[in-house]
Parts: sequence; structure tokens; C-alpha cells
Amino acid sequence: MTPGPTVAAARPAAAFRGPVHRASPNPLGAADPRQEGPPDLRLVPPALTAWAAAALAPALPALATAVAVASCCLLASVLAFRRRRSTDPPRWYGNRLVAAMTLICAAAGAASAALHAVDARRGPVPGLAADHATTSVELTVTGDPHRAEPRVIGTRRVPGVLVVPVDVTRVTVPATAQHVAVHTPALLLVDADDGTASRWGRLLPSTGIRVEARFAPPRPRGGGRDVAAVLRTGGKDPPVVLAPPTTPQRVAGDLRAGLREATGELAPDPRALLPGLVVGDTSRIPEDLDEAFHTTDMLHLLAVSGGNLTVLLVLLIGPPGRASLAERRGLAPRLGLPLRATAVLAALVVLGFVLVCRPQPSVLRAAACGLITILAIGTGRRRSLIPALAAAVLLLVLHDPGLAREAGFLLSVLATGSLLTVAPRWSLALRRHGIPGRLAEALAAAAAAQAACAPVVAVLAAHISLVAVPCNLLAEFAVAPATVLGFAALLAAPLSPALAEGLARLGGLPAAAIALIARTGASVPGATFPWPDTWPGALLLALLVGAMLILGRRLTAHPWLCAATALLLLLALVRPAPLTRPLTGWPPDGWLLVTCDVGQGDAIVLAAGDGTAALVDTGPEPDAVDDCLTSLGVTRIPFLLLTHFHADHVAGLPGALRGRTVGAIRATGVQEPSAQAEFVHRVARRAGVPLVRAAAGGRGSLGPLSWQVVWPPAGRPSSVAADGEDVANNASVTLLVRVAGLTVLLPGDLEPPAQRRLLEDLPGLGPVDVLKVAHHGSAYQDPALLARLDPRIALISAGTGNPYGHPSPHTLRRLHHRGALVRRTDTSGPLAVTVTPDGTPAVTTARSPPGPRPG
Repeated sequence: MTPGPTVAAARPAAAFRGPVHRASPNPLGAADPRQEGPPDLRLVPPALTAWAAAALAPALPALATAVAVASCCLLASVLAFRRRRSTDPPRWYGNRLVAAMTLICAAAGAASAALHAVDARRGPVPGLAADHATTSVELTVTGDPHRAEPRVIGTRRVPGVLVVPVDVTRVTVPATAQHVAVHTPALLLVDADDGTASRWGRLLPSTGIRVEARFAPPRPRGGGRDVAAVLRTGGKDPPVVLAPPTTPQRVAGDLRAGLREATGELAPDPRALLPGLVVGDTSRIPEDLDEAFHTTDMLHLLAVSGGNLTVLLVLLIGPPGRASLAERRGLAPRLGLPLRATAVLAALVVLGFVLVCRPQPSVLRAAACGLITILAIGTGRRRSLIPALAAAVLLLVLHDPGLAREAGFLLSVLATGSLLTVAPRWSLALRRHGIPGRLAEALAAAAAAQAACAPVVAVLAAHISLVAVPCNLLAEFAVAPATVLGFAALLAAPLSPALAEGLARLGGLPAAAIALIARTGASVPGATFPWPDTWPGALLLALLVGAMLILGRRLTAHPWLCAATALLLLLALVRPAPLTRPLTGWPPDGWLLVTCDVGQGDAIVLAAGDGTAALVDTGPEPDAVDDCLTSLGVTRIPFLLLTHFHADHVAGLPGALRGRTVGAIRATGVQEPSAQAEFVHRVARRAGVPLVRAAAGGRGSLGPLSWQVVWPPAGRPSSVAADGEDVANNASVTLLVRVAGLTVLLPGDLEPPAQRRLLEDLPGLGPVDVLKVAHHGSAYQDPALLARLDPRIALISAGTGNPYGHPSPHTLRRLHHRGALVRRTDTSGPLAVTVTPDGTPAVTTARSPPGPRPG
């Protein structure tokens, strides 16, 4: 009998091809089809449970943690030693062992975290912190000193202190004068100015020092390394060194210093950025560049990461998957090194990387990612990568339980996991749609990492970056050459400084390109979208990302829908005013003046034509004034006035200058407070904007605007205060503005003595339409001036919940009694003044997107 056709004969030929052949874009299949089964996920549950247990244990009572650990161990023993029955499924024994190992790892994670927390609070240090004692203490430096960001507190801009991670090794107890040897983690805060900070900043890890410090309890931390106390010292004198750093740390410090010297003559951006890309040295990063990296979600480039190490390893071994082939690439085969010797050399590169970049948690994460890459390069098998990542997470969490509560560790694992699981599939899908291989890989990697990390980044930054994927994609092509040339300069510095400088100049070119990408992306009007910085908000964003991915797969079959989606994204980025105004109602058509919602401070914008405005003060935060100006579409500021040098009026200056053309900065002649006046001079000098003095009698116009400076008196700025009165406030430049038939008075923070003298000097000063109430509506207002001005609209700029009680109820009653329409930024958000068709001034209120700003 002739056999009939089989079912297989009717099936297409692709059905017989292995998964690797079917995944290949080549119709003939893959040239090297290494058959791989499903990924081995047995280590994933133990790693995740150890992580969760280490994160939760410090928040639980000690008894609850002990009971949980004992319960896990007991249940694991029952699972591990239970005899197999004939009725058990075939895979029951293997699953039982995985479950037992999961419970053991959970117990180990909880026990490790609890023991670390107990050890950190043993000895006399916590008691000294609770008593705020001051005593002599011996410390061992455990990390690189770094500057904390400066803060604005009231009218002062508090400079950032130098933060030094330390271990307390010996402390003198004041009550008994007893010297106690301990081993307790702490933070040392050094109040060092620019002169003495360099001596403290040169301290290397493992250095032993002695200081006289004041103890204080640490603030509750959401994650990271547990510390038992915060120590504070003046820093006027150099530290007393008891023990020099170890040889490895000294060598690493010399290499890092050599890289800083080699980049010293570069342009500002590459000079600051190249050491950050190579060894994580961000000490030179200016505030505006750091903000640009925040906005574009490119901060991971400023921290040492597995990506930097991967570049070096790929340079050594070549691309993953080809290391075991005869035609493998990289430097190693060209040097005649066999595969095993290459793996050993790669491991030595990882150790050197850890040494130079310091064995801090972020560097350890990078080393773990680098070892995963070595495994990928050595085997060419993606199946082994997920177990390796799980093993790395498990070992790191058990070694340092503080990592379990650190957002950076979570981001690192999410990014690495997405690159190992999601990015390869997306890359294949993009190649099937005709996108070239290298571009498909880069685009898939950037999109996968952003999708995985977006919920956590939203919690940390309170925004979603709409430019993150394109900016990271463009920067990726410059990271590799900058990293390779930067490391070459670092290694060449001890041998030939001239060669190191040449290599640094070459590395500065891609570093400058990365900075340009960050600044350009941050300047896009719709670069970020505000999002709640809470974990429920992160969960909502994760659900939205999942829904968008599901819809995205269906959109690819409909080109017109894809085009419409791209157009909507473009509009969200550009945010043209004709489209955004009907949706948000902000800014209102025909606005003349806007009091920005900048918290406890002042920033007033006066319209002067399309994209042009005058700006009076910049508030306490760069981001706040930048957001306000961006929402108003302001790109040119020919006239920028700083009424006085208090931080709540000038600290936002970098944000006002960000991406805008500024003609000149005018300011009062009283250089008080001197530190904040110097800050303004420094920012203006760096931006190349002239700084000139404003005094009474000055006049000018800009489009429909005209103004006159009516205070302080020319030639006697120091005479505006006496008998302890506030010199800076009473030297506030006061502006009388006329626009569209309205008269506006902007008196800065004038106090009653200066207000009375203003009345004496200007007897013709009459009623005004709009008054920006002086000093955020404080109680210190001259009744005669308010009566003379008799404003129709009174605008008050104050921060929600500010500690000064601004605006004063007494001042509000006076204004209401005189019939003024009073509006406040702390209750109404930004305030816009317009004119009705009959010429009556009106106020439009709107909440700024992030909501009310705190005082």
C-alpha cells in the first residue's frame, strides 16, 4: 500500500527550524544556531525573596524578625528532608528544593539586615548622638568626600557642606573621659569653604583621621547605608591624619588625580563630564548641567555603571556570542590569547575597575554587571545571563543589606534585567521591520531600559521624561569613545602627562557631544511631564507602560495610527501655545504680567512681545522660574532685574538663564549678603551676561513696556537702613512700570523705613492699578504708602506653609479694607494680570503643573 501524505509534509519548512533559526532575520537561518532552551529561572525566586526580606527586616521589631527567620528555616527543613512519595509528580523534588532554597535565602536576607542594623547601633555612638554631645573622635574614611547641594533657607542660600562617609573607630565619652574602641558607620559633615574644602576633599578611603565633632541623630532614611550618627565639624583647620591610605587606595587616588589634571584645560562641559563618565567623579559638574541630566534621565551616565565596564570588556573580547568562535573579535585574539586566558584578563579588568572607581555600592553593582557580561562573552549563551544576574543580586544583598533599600540598586537590576530579557526581542522585531541591526539594538536597549526604570525614576524625580529615549539613544554612540579615551588618559597620566592631555582632548569631543545632547533635550518645552512621586504613582505608571506596550504592538499594523501617535508626541514635546492654551487655559490670552509660583520668593514676568519679556527677580529655585518662563513661552529676556541679593530673589537665576537669550542683569548696588552677591556675579560671569547697577532715575522701555527706577537713591545706597534695619531689603530696587494703560509698582522687599523715605522722595507717586505687595505680604507695611498707592489689584508671592506666616492677616485686612482685589500664589498658584475690553485690570489664576510650591 502506498503511504498517504503525512501531516508533516504539508507543514511549511519553517516548522522544522529551531528557535534560533526562526528568530534569525536571514531566510536561511542563523549561521551559528546555538540551540537554547527556556531560561533557567530557579535562582530568581531566592534572589527576590532575599531582597524583599532584607528591605523589610529593619522596619520590623527584633522579635518579629527572629520569628520570621526561624519559621522560614523550619519550613525549609521540612521541604528539603521530606521523603519523596510514589504519588508525587516527577518534578516535585526539584520544585521542593527550589522552594526550600527560597525560604533559606529569605531567612538569610532578613537575618543579615537585622544583624547589620544592630551592629550599626552598638556602643556609645547612638547615645552621644541623642545627647548632641561634642567630643574627640577617631574615624576611618570609607568613601570619597562629596559636596551636598546648597539650599535656600528663608533669605539665605546655605552653601553645601562636604559629606564624608566614615566609620567611627574610637570615641571619647565626655562623661567619663573614657576612650572606647568601636566600629560604627557614620557621616561626617564638614563646614568647609572653597579654600579649606580642597584639603578635606583630598581625603582618600581607608585614611584614619581625628576630629573634634558634634554628634547628632541621623534623619530617617528611605534606603541605603545605615548610619548611627551624623558628625559635624568646622573644617577651618585641616584634618589630623592618624593613618595614611592603603597602597591600593593611594594608587587609585593618583590615577583619578591624573585624569583630573589631564582634563583641566578642556572646555567647561567636557572638563566636568569626562571624569564623571570614566570614574564617577562629579565634583566639577555645574548645577545647570546636572539639572539637564536630571531632566533627560541621563544621570546614569554620571555614575559609574556596568555600561562603562561593558565598553572596556567588549573592546578586550569583542561582541557577545563570538568569544568562543574562531573568528572572535576584540584585542585579545589579536594578542594571541586563548579564551580562558582572555576570561582571566577580563576578570582582572573588573578588579582594576573596582579599585580605580572605589568599591562603593554603585561600583559593586557595575562589577556584577561586568561579570555577567564576561559570562555572556565567554559562553555566547543568553540562557546563562538571568541566573547570573539573580546570583549577583543574591550575593550583593547578603553582603550589604542596605542595597535592598537603595533606589540606585533597584534601577541597576531593572535596567540589566530589561537588557537581558526584553531588549533582544525588541531588537529582533525592529530588524524584521527593516531597521538596521546596530540601530535596532541601540533603540531596543534604550527603550527597554527606560520602560523598566520609568516608574522608579518617577518616584525619585516626580516627573516623566519624554526626551529620555532619544537623548539616551543619541548619547549611547558617544559614550563608548569617551569612556575608552578617558580610561586611556587615566592610565597614561602617570607615564606621560602630555599623552594623557592629548587623549583627554580627544575624549572631550564625545563628552562635549553628550553634554550638548543633555542641554538640548532639557531645553525642549515639553521635556518632562509632572508625575506623583509616590509608590502608588509608580504602580499606576507601570500599568500605563504595560498598556502602551500592548497597544504599541497593534499600532505597527496601522501606519496612519503610528503617524498620528508620533504627531501627538511631537506636539507634547513642542507644546505650541495655540494648542496648549485651549486645553490648559494657561497662559491667558493677552497677559501683561505674571507672578510666578516659585514658593517663598519673588519672580515677576512682564510681557514685551512674542517670546520676549522682562523679568524681575528669579525666586529661590532654578527649576521653578524655568518652568514658569517655559509655560509662558519666554525665550528672550532683554531686561532682567534683581531687586536685592537675598536668596529667595536670586537663587533661581541659573534657571532663568537656561536656554534663553538675556541682554543684561541689573541689580542693586548694595552687595549684601556678600555670599549671595558673589553667587550672582559668578553665574552672570559664567553665562557671559553683563551685570550693571540700577539706581533711582533709571528709565527704559521694551516693546509696550516702559519703566522707571524709583528706589534706591543714587549715590547713597548704604543710607537706606539704620539702627539695625535690614540693609538688603531696604536697598531693594523698586520699579514703576507702565503697560497697556496700567501702572504697576514692584517694591521688592522694602521695609517701612524705606517705604516712608520713598514717599518723601516721590511726593507725586499716585495711585497704581497693580501692586506687588512688599516682602511677601509681611506685617511690615507703611500704612501711608498703602493709602497713597490705593491699588486696585494686590499680588502676593508666598510659599505654601512658609514658617514666617506670610502673608500677614493684618496686611490682608488692610488691603481688603481699601477695596483691593487680593490674590496669593500660595493659594492660587501663578497669577496673570490681563485687561478687559473696557480697560479694567483682571487677574487669572492657575495652579502650576507640579501644584503649590512649599515655602
